[in-house]
Amino acid sequence: MATVLQIGPLTERFNRELADRYAVTPLWQQADPLAFLREQGDQFELLATSARFGCTVEQLAHLPNLKAICSFGVGYDAIAVDAARDRGIPISTTPDVLNECVADLAMGLIIDTARRMAEADRFVRAGSWPNAAFPLGRKVSGKRLGIVGLGRIGEAVVQRASGFEMPMRYHNRKPIPGCAHTYEASLIELARWADFLVLTCPGGAATQHLVGREVLEALGPQGILINVARGSVVDEAALIAVLQSGALGGAGLDVYAAEPEVPAALRELDNVLLLPHIGSASEETRLQMELLVLANLQAFIDKGELLTPL
Repeated sequence: MATVLQIGPLTERFNRELADRYAVTPLWQQADPLAFLREQGDQFELLATSARFGCTVEQLAHLPNLKAICSFGVGYDAIAVDAARDRGIPISTTPDVLNECVADLAMGLIIDTARRMAEADRFVRAGSWPNAAFPLGRKVSGKRLGIVGLGRIGEAVVQRASGFEMPMRYHNRKPIPGCAHTYEASLIELARWADFLVLTCPGGAATQHLVGREVLEALGPQGILINVARGSVVDEAALIAVLQSGALGGAGLDVYAAEPEVPAALRELDNVLLLPHIGSASEETRLQMELLVLANLQAFIDKGELLTPL
């Protein structure tokens, strides 16, 4: 039976299924996880983790016989990818199966932040409606949509936005050959053009603080930032500053720089919608993600190849 190290817990269903199929050691249950790896890390050939728990360079160094890493989620910035590749260790994630749910959420954030739905809910619950009129929101249909990182999730957002007749442009490191959408080489110019700037790009060093004060100020006092990518993509201090000053109209956030911690300054702003990183959090999608992690593990055991490698 294959020996699997599980870095952190997922659902009870997944934890139970993994343990039923393989010889699994839950690292988080060890009194001193790093000491455990130093003493027994050489017994593990496979590693199961997630975008949240990742796998550090230090952990990897104590796993000399590791052959593959299978991760739950599409983010891999918490995994020591370069160190793994240097040792020829392949990594799998769970792409595609969560595209629809993340895009649904991005569209929901667009609508909610523009029409101020969560704020209106609080207004009604506080008993304010009989005494005052709720402030006007902004229309969504026909507004300009800028996408930062036009991959599978970005395309799914565009598909949904087309029903709202939203003109669309995108910014990537380079234009996509044959893409029907308008490419904008300058992120600042894209922000200046857009009413909504939606982030669907990967996290990691290449996109660290890609969206800073200059981009946010270009988006402007009527513009709205939507982030369903990674918190590291946005300079969070700059975001707070422009929101507080009124230089940015609002934000809809599902991700943060130091999750699960969310700065008090963000929590105090009414023009910010805050979600607890629930982009893929539907029953259907999470089940598909779990099954894909298990399928990757079994494919590597059977054939030495991952189904969805990076």
